[in-house]
Amino acid sequence: KMTEEKNNKNLGITVEDVQNLIKKKDEIEEQIKAYYDVLEDQKGVGMEGPLVDEEGYPRADVDVYQVRTARHNISCLQNDHKVLMLQIEEALHQLHEQERAKRDKAEVRPEAREPENSLPQPFARVDTVTPGSPASMAGIHVGDEIIEFGTVNSVNFQNFQNIATVVQHSEGKPLSITVLRNGQKVHLGLTPQRWSGRGLLGCNILPVRR
Repeated sequence: KMTEEKNNKNLGITVEDVQNLIKKKDEIEEQIKAYYDVLEDQKGVGMEGPLVDEEGYPRADVDVYQVRTARHNISCLQNDHKVLMLQIEEALHQLHEQERAKRDKAEVRPEAREPENSLPQPFARVDTVTPGSPASMAGIHVGDEIIEFGTVNSVNFQNFQNIATVVQHSEGKPLSITVLRNGQKVHLGLTPQRWSGRGLLGCNILPVRR
């Protein structure tokens, strides 16, 4: 049973746990009421009524033992009731926190997926990459789809003259390139520069038909 309780704690509070606590509370309240009924039957002595007569002898008109037992049980049950009410309050608080955490998680999840669903449209695709070229050194692969090339991106791209201009103005300076590769964004750093082959890049780029 202890292992079971430990497992429940690890899993957090469930609605069933709270319902069980409330059920226990109701049972204790029933027992307290039953004992108060006993006191009522004993000439209505209640919790404070005297159990001795004016001469200091036990009262003959009530069952003193039964009254004392009922009073003792009521005191114990009221203490249990107090503890249980605190447990219920704590359990309800935990349940509320768990629900809120679940809700927050559910709200965050779509946002985490959003970049995947709304990846920018590529405007160009790498057709060839010459080994040993600046493009090859930068880690550009054949088939990479370009979504960002320096200041040129999917939104402002008009024609390849845009890329040629960026390359000419960036000779010897690192350019930030973002490509789509197997459905994932990959960020690369490419420095256009003179090398043994033609141009400053060493790769061929084709337009992507929209």
